[in-house]
Amino acid sequence: MNKAIDTLPQDIRPFFESNLALLSQHVTDPLDAIAKSPAERHNHFILLDKYGRFPFEALPRNYKAAVTKFGKPKLDANGLLPWQIGVYSEKLTEAMKAGRWDEARLDAAILANYVAEAHDPFNTTDNFDGHLSAQPGVNERFATTLIDRYSSFFPMRPNDAIFINDPTDRAFEACLSSHSWLETILLADRNARHGENSFTDEYYDRFYNQAAAILIRQLSDAATDVGSFWLTAWVNAGRPQLPR
Repeated sequence: MNKAIDTLPQDIRPFFESNLALLSQHVTDPLDAIAKSPAERHNHFILLDKYGRFPFEALPRNYKAAVTKFGKPKLDANGLLPWQIGVYSEKLTEAMKAGRWDEARLDAAILANYVAEAHDPFNTTDNFDGHLSAQPGVNERFATTLIDRYSSFFPMRPNDAIFINDPTDRAFEACLSSHSWLETILLADRNARHGENSFTDEYYDRFYNQAAAILIRQLSDAATDVGSFWLTAWVNAGRPQLPR
């Protein structure tokens, strides 16, 4: 969250800095909601490989067009992540425009969660946990354990936040970019395992050496995009004066 705030221009950065604790507290609200509403789970991924081959042009980015082509049950089953990002980008815009600041703070936190999800390659594939490539748990090893073990070494360098012309389209682009790294990550895991099934310190060192550049890039891009979605909502709301 700190890295995302660092990407913001001075016009809006103080608002997010003063609300850092609240944003951090509520960024996991969508994950917590899955326990209460299993349907929420479909908002956290999109199985792009269910729609043919990269760059998955068979899948319309307009939600209504996608429903018309594939039907709502199939879309729900294959995940709604980029459209959910578009929905919450609009919700944040409307809350800011109306001056509903408590709502805006919550929407900003929830939007940050979904945007970050789009930068996890394993949220974009049917092979989300490695079960299709005989690499069970590779998603957790990549997106959780490597961070827990090595994050103090990460040279995170997000870019400055920019205005996004089409939030849903940008969300799709983030998912496509994430998906493009999958085979490289899976190969790094296979190489690091050396045919073994135990995950030793040596395995994680090898995996880190081969996959860290991708992980750092994804985390940096996630921070840039979170800031950019926040900035875009504020601009689209008419650049209202933000409370401190």
